[in-house]
Amino acid sequence: MVHSPRFLQVVEDAKTRIQEVTVEDVKRSRDSGEDLVLIDTREESEWAAGHAAGSIHLGKGVIERDIEKQVPDTSRKLVLYCGGGFRSALAADTLQKMGYCNVYSLAGGWRAWNQAQMPVEPGEDS
Repeated sequence: MVHSPRFLQVVEDAKTRIQEVTVEDVKRSRDSGEDLVLIDTREESEWAAGHAAGSIHLGKGVIERDIEKQVPDTSRKLVLYCGGGFRSALAADTLQKMGYCNVYSLAGGWRAWNQAQMPVEPGEDS
């Protein structure tokens, strides 16, 4: 997908304030039993087509509204992902502004997850 220059500028700005993790980082964390919440920030239709195993869905359009109900502990480790790591970077930046202090964006997003052949759950559309 080709993104507009202004969108990319906003994403790059957000990335100066957030931390990214790799799929391998998430795998290591999960394998060691670390408590983390994997959050899919993609659209409902993307989630319905399939998603990372064990993830929850809080789309970018509602994550700010619903995060406190789903994850009230602002110190809990959150790893956000989207299709390629851009929307999740924006959402991570916003969650940090809301007081979440252990939030990360998955570099490469869903595409990187699939390329690494990580476990997925089929969606309703599969």
